[in-house]
Amino acid sequence: MPNLHTTAIIIGAGPAGAGTSFFLSKYGIPHIVIEKETFPRDKVCGDACSGKTALVINRANPEWLKEILAEPQAFLPSWGITFIAPNGRSLDIPFSPNRTAETKAPGFTVPRLVLDNFLFGKMPSPHCTIFQNATVETIENIPGKVTVAMSHEGIGYTITASVIVGADGDKSQVRKTFLNESTNPKTSAVGLRAYYSGITGMHRENFIELHFLPEMLPGYLWIFPLPDGMANVGVGILSERIRKKKINLREQMLHAIATNPMIAPRFANARLAGKIQGCGLPLGTEQLPVSGDGFILTGDAACLIDPFSGEGIGNALYSGMLAAAAIKEAAARNNYSAAFLKSVYDDVVYKRLGEELKLSTTLQRLCRFPWLFNFVVNKAARSASLRNTISCMFTDMDLREQLSKPSFYWKILINR
Repeated sequence: MPNLHTTAIIIGAGPAGAGTSFFLSKYGIPHIVIEKETFPRDKVCGDACSGKTALVINRANPEWLKEILAEPQAFLPSWGITFIAPNGRSLDIPFSPNRTAETKAPGFTVPRLVLDNFLFGKMPSPHCTIFQNATVETIENIPGKVTVAMSHEGIGYTITASVIVGADGDKSQVRKTFLNESTNPKTSAVGLRAYYSGITGMHRENFIELHFLPEMLPGYLWIFPLPDGMANVGVGILSERIRKKKINLREQMLHAIATNPMIAPRFANARLAGKIQGCGLPLGTEQLPVSGDGFILTGDAACLIDPFSGEGIGNALYSGMLAAAAIKEAAARNNYSAAFLKSVYDDVVYKRLGEELKLSTTLQRLCRFPWLFNFVVNKAARSASLRNTISCMFTDMDLREQLSKPSFYWKILINR
């Protein structure tokens, strides 16, 4: 059985694992990536990438972002978001209301099959060893090192490292091993995703759509435009609500597509491409431990999906970037203890993302009140200044925080 030694082991080569690997390579830190599948491979997702995704890719290598921006036929630029309130009224919110001719779209949509393969193709470096189609048999944490038993192409390997990074999704083997749990059920949601062709009425600037249907609150149905006239259509609802209401998510999604007066006409000639598939959505509704002695969790394994928007790709890449920086600090001091990793990773993650996740949790709870959502959308539809304020909230967290304060709604009420 071959024995391999490295500084870090990354389990999973999706955005969280790729983000970690990019920056470990920049720091010259040797690492081994173990991926259970073979690329290109699909991943159930909404396929929408925010400015946070672009930010991390640009920091990893500006040329990579230029490649993305130069291929709008594969990475479809998106300039905004459309909210559809429970009463059916829609509100267009541009991401860049004051853009110029030189402004680049802050977000884009792309099938995860394409995105993940793009990121995977950027991972190889002199510091990175990758095993695809590999199986992690066991993970052991002995004081001072982590040992992984892996099988690959019929050969068993023993890999030892100073730290292991769990980038292995909502059913994370690393999380289960070190924290004795896969996710926190109270913070989880379930999502379904389908690909359709032939949907009409898409926004000319590829706005993504969030339909807050009364029967799905505090979740929503989404329609995200994709290249080649395709669209990603799906629903996301809290697991707690699904259990309480005994919801069949697939039936509810298809019922909305077939009968909702705002949606059904647009699907009159649409065709389902492939199957409707589901996934778990570990939401970041509370600050859970994301590291410990010899391990770090990233992306979905760290429960970092935005509770309001459902965004996971950007936070996965961002947490991977922070994980690599933490490993750099730990390697410099040869200290991979729980206390040290908490100080250089957990504390940093929640300093950078904590307020955003907390605010999104509040907004998610506010969506339980359809009348409140309707009230804001109705007012914003008649007020250009309010629409501009809401637009700015997507880039300014201080402004966005106003959405969680009663005074914000009072000012709307009295037209101030």
